[in-house]
Amino acid sequence: MRATELYAPTLREVPAEAEVVSHQLLLRAGYIRRTATGVYTYLPLGMRVLKKIEQIVREEMDRQGGQEIMMPIIQPAELWQESGRWDVYGPELFRLKDRHERDFALGPTHEEIITALVRGEVNSYKQMPILLYQIQNKYRDERRPRFGLLRGREFIMKDLYSFDRDADGLEVSYRKMHVAYTRVFKRCGLRFRPVEADSGAIGGSDTHEFMVLADSGEAIILYCENPVCGYAANNEKASVPVGEITPDETLYPLNRAETPGCRTVEEVAQFLRISPQQIIKTILYETEREVAAALVRGDREINEIKLSNALGCLRLELAGPKTVQQVTGAAVGFAGPVGLKGCTIVADPEVMAMVNAVTGSNTNDIHCLNVNPGRDFEVNMIKDIRMVQAGEPCPHCGSKLLEAKGIEVGQIFKLGDKYSKVLGATYLDEGGKSLPIIMGCYGIGVSRTMAAAIEQNHDQNGIIWPVAIAPFQVVVIPVSAKDETQVALAEELYHRLLEAGVETVIDDRPERAGVKFKDADLIGYPLRITIGAKAVSENRVEIRPRKTGEVTLTATRDLEKTVLKMLAEL
Repeated sequence: MRATELYAPTLREVPAEAEVVSHQLLLRAGYIRRTATGVYTYLPLGMRVLKKIEQIVREEMDRQGGQEIMMPIIQPAELWQESGRWDVYGPELFRLKDRHERDFALGPTHEEIITALVRGEVNSYKQMPILLYQIQNKYRDERRPRFGLLRGREFIMKDLYSFDRDADGLEVSYRKMHVAYTRVFKRCGLRFRPVEADSGAIGGSDTHEFMVLADSGEAIILYCENPVCGYAANNEKASVPVGEITPDETLYPLNRAETPGCRTVEEVAQFLRISPQQIIKTILYETEREVAAALVRGDREINEIKLSNALGCLRLELAGPKTVQQVTGAAVGFAGPVGLKGCTIVADPEVMAMVNAVTGSNTNDIHCLNVNPGRDFEVNMIKDIRMVQAGEPCPHCGSKLLEAKGIEVGQIFKLGDKYSKVLGATYLDEGGKSLPIIMGCYGIGVSRTMAAAIEQNHDQNGIIWPVAIAPFQVVVIPVSAKDETQVALAEELYHRLLEAGVETVIDDRPERAGVKFKDADLIGYPLRITIGAKAVSENRVEIRPRKTGEVTLTATRDLEKTVLKMLAEL
């Protein structure tokens, strides 16, 4: 490819709209252009990267027995109504009507479509297992699209669905995909970690997220410092060991104290001269069917994902001041479990081990002292509902948990019969008994992987692509576009590299060498070959890897061999 023919409009200034590095560099280096908020056009360089990621994904899906299909983006509302998700999926679902006023949705995911397809075709245990996948655009009407390709309203995704006769078969399919995902992200040249996760709106039981490790990541990963253990989970799922609840301190009589204007844990702790660990924090939430009170230790944060799972609710929101007043009889900041009625009380196990604690009293400007669970209040359920922090013990081996940031690029789910049951996807076993098909769901964010690769691989000058997904492997730059000898040699070497199967760009633009060098670094070509005076006089060229910046002088006769060796080592 000639730079004079390559449509790669680079920018010198950082676009004001771009918040994170990948967004900035994808715009500046000419990979994408914004069409609307959260919607982007992929330019030629961007398309080359996407196609390489897609090819790696296809090869690894096929290696595990996956078969590629293509399902419609426009999905009829009837299927979503049949599964029960039409009314509960939320405002992220793009909804539209056709000219006949029939309801449709733009697919954010394809569980309904694929289940309906299989229920019409599969009726015997002999037809399974089946692994079907597609790579296509998905649509989610994000409330706040941001970070470029990391959180958009239109994005490219690979989703594979497995169909098995039982849980044992699902486990085999799940393991296959775990292996495939590990290979995909290794081949893409990324540093990543599979972590235990919550299944969210997709549902199902076991699930793992594949996180690309990057300081700019929004997700918090907690992992065991013991490499032999291998435990890792995102902070929505992470847990710690729960010891037996055996208070051995003296229980003092319940008391009350005036705490004028003290609403927060910090204010109460300072006023009573106690530590936040001695306080039971009570937070009220509203769900689609009830009000719930969540109890955690004063220095802990409530994990709303865990709380939502404990309550089995679809909607979970902090209760407003009016609801708090109605339920507790007091203003926000004075709620407590003693005498609390009219709501479900969920306590973290840590709370049940507390002795002589401080809580709100459900009366303005007063707190209860010497509160003891079991004696002074009862709870409806004891569940792990708090955020785990770095430094706490690993739930598997007891070693210390460490923290890292990550970007989710893939997730695998065990759906079980969640969709097959409601949508009637069944099969007949050996005895002629009708049973629901057992399903799994496995997604990779293709466009997100492209952005995550940049978040992990860049410097102040631009992108540092892993070789496997770089748009081109090599750029050849003649220092002087006016020196006919340099230009002729650059052309010769360019054609030799093409013939050797190396994806090469020759920067034949009539620009200064400095401009070409800056663009090469910005775009992120893995190798830069410079054709200068030495190349002409000594038959030696400079090869500079983008990753290290260390220049190697190579004889022109050995160019192909040297380039192929260096690319293999990057």
